Amino acid sequence: MAIIKDPKSFAEHFRIDPAVLDRLGILNPMLNVDTKLFIDPVLLDASGHPEISEQASNSFRNYFGEGITLLRAIRSRLDTPWRAALRRFNFREVPGTCLGYGTTGIRGRAFGPTLTAQLIDTAKEIVDLGVTNPDLFKLLPLLEEGIGPDLISDMTTNVILKDLLRFTASTCGELGVPTRLFRYPGEEFPLPRNPTQRRPMPIILVPKDILRSLPIASDWSEVEDVISENASIRARVNEFIGDIWSLRTRREKKELIRRKALASRAAFETLLDAISESDIQPYNLERDPEGLVTWQRTRDSVAQRHPLALSLTGPPTKENAIALVRAIIEQFKGLIENMGLWRLLWDNGNPRKEKSSQMIFFAVADAYCKANDLDVTPEADTGTGPVDFKFSAGYDVKILVEVKLSNSPRLIQGYTRQLETYKTAVSPVCAFYLIVDVGGMGRKSERLLEIKNAKPHGTMPMSEIEIVNGNRRPSASRR
Repeated sequence: MAIIKDPKSFAEHFRIDPAVLDRLGILNPMLNVDTKLFIDPVLLDASGHPEISEQASNSFRNYFGEGITLLRAIRSRLDTPWRAALRRFNFREVPGTCLGYGTTGIRGRAFGPTLTAQLIDTAKEIVDLGVTNPDLFKLLPLLEEGIGPDLISDMTTNVILKDLLRFTASTCGELGVPTRLFRYPGEEFPLPRNPTQRRPMPIILVPKDILRSLPIASDWSEVEDVISENASIRARVNEFIGDIWSLRTRREKKELIRRKALASRAAFETLLDAISESDIQPYNLERDPEGLVTWQRTRDSVAQRHPLALSLTGPPTKENAIALVRAIIEQFKGLIENMGLWRLLWDNGNPRKEKSSQMIFFAVADAYCKANDLDVTPEADTGTGPVDFKFSAGYDVKILVEVKLSNSPRLIQGYTRQLETYKTAVSPVCAFYLIVDVGGMGRKSERLLEIKNAKPHGTMPMSEIEIVNGNRRPSASRR
């Protein structure tokens, strides 16, 4: 969860109905915080947008096809082809897509010289086997530590960047979005400016059908699931790298995949074919199984549909700031328990990850804090680690809220150690431990109350405990 200040979506800023972007198959990005989605190069060919399935796919293959020519010419790290490859494969982070793992806004990390050299070495090893298919670069996350989903997405974005810029310019022209010229090497593009950034930065729109929560080749378990659905593909994989199925840890699998796949041209091409021929689907943004964008929709609608009749007069004091945060927690509790927001905590009968609950709470809190001049900072740095939320009014009034799911194995420790450590660092006027009950509570609530009430007199009071019933409800016909 990133540090977010006054979040704003593309549709919100430019006053576009989000449903229009949905119909066009385009992600509605948050402009000042990364959405944890990634461009997956495996999905380019199947995109429903010709700018991607035809133009961007060709850009990818042409770029890496020329790169393969360079790799074949390398004889040592001192020669000219090596230095040319180093320049060609040194992919920078591309700001503007608002995607990835950025932790303090919309900037992530880029390839550095070490990873670039590592990529070249591995790609050279594959090319020396006789593999000439440019798609080999789609498999690099499976083979190399350190080349994860954010970097493979950045690599792809760099290579198809001008196709994405043309796609954005065309879409903005269709929607009537105001633009300004941004210069890229050799060409200028009319693009919308990101209003949340001080320096001029464009917004780069991305089709939804090339996005995944993790690129398919970033984790063998993903590939394994896809391959297991196709018996003929699995049989071919078994012939070359069948030992992989019996291993458990990600590191073990990656090490064995690397050794087996690089043993021969046939082994590597079998793995490449297995992924290319599988039915790989983009992330389902409508269902949002990991709760990556649900909080955005909640934030857009919660204050309008469920107004909170509470406002502060004058600068917030300690007492009325605590009262406001308490009221926000009660509003969150009421929306979950009585107004159907519990559904946002679940996907196909399974509770979503804790981050989803935290961001839904943020969506509720942000809507009401804005109206009362109270700042709320998700994942605020306390100096000893990030607390989930810090509410503040001026310099002296700080209130902490830590959100935990009831099924967390660290539920007790989060209260007795984690939150107490944050309090020592921040010296808040009050702190809340907000538990969202999705099952697995057992006697934990009783134990927490015992700990709270047993705190010795005269020390900093233990944090308030609030429990929200987020369990699934039966349908009306079965109640």
